[in-house]
Amino acid sequence: MKLLSLNCRGLGNPDAVGGLKNLVRRVAPTFIFLCETKLNSENMRKVKRRLDGYDGLEVDSEGRSEGLALLWKKEVNCSLRSVTNHYIDVTVRHDDLRWRLTGFYGWPATQDRHLSWQQLRLLAEEGPDPWICIGDFNEIHYANEMLGGSRQQWQMNNFRDVVDECGLQDIPYEGYAYTYDNGQAGSNNRQCRLDRAMVTGRWLDLFPFSKLFHFNREWSDHAPICVHIAIRREEAEKP
Repeated sequence: MKLLSLNCRGLGNPDAVGGLKNLVRRVAPTFIFLCETKLNSENMRKVKRRLDGYDGLEVDSEGRSEGLALLWKKEVNCSLRSVTNHYIDVTVRHDDLRWRLTGFYGWPATQDRHLSWQQLRLLAEEGPDPWICIGDFNEIHYANEMLGGSRQQWQMNNFRDVVDECGLQDIPYEGYAYTYDNGQAGSNNRQCRLDRAMVTGRWLDLFPFSKLFHFNREWSDHAPICVHIAIRREEAEKP
């Protein structure tokens, strides 16, 4: 199984939808989490139909920002646990296994970042099921996850603290380190690892050979990331 996540920075034009469709065709993910769709639910459902073979849930954008979607192959049994403008949380039942998947989009404004951590803490309190949380957290753990510019130490500390409190850990990744690029040149360029997949120990017990891959950026300023969910080592190989 594969879990694809992307901050798509809007799906309101044919090029972006075509790019997403090509990405899904290449990767063949079982699950897809999209944030910053900038679409209402009706238009997101039209996009979903173009991807072919997926069920899922959509959250409306607010004006020209936000918007979420969590999609899964129709043969997979997913049931909604809870949803807000910043996450979609489901229970997955597949191959006699039960686990939990949350697609997460952190508040982009620094002054609102505490709301992200508040929601993560609440999610962590909702039961002991093996848990994977993936998406754009809009924060980094350490200064070396940023190229160009700087980050306040307290911001990174707050993120690391909530990750520890929630019992989460990063899935090790392969690929280019930084998943976001502001697209500016020279000294104005900023790159960060804002997108990640974090799991509990119980989830890793279920899927001990899972790997995270950072793909190349295409039409978005964020790179797609993809977890190969693997019980056996050979299932985690690159496609």
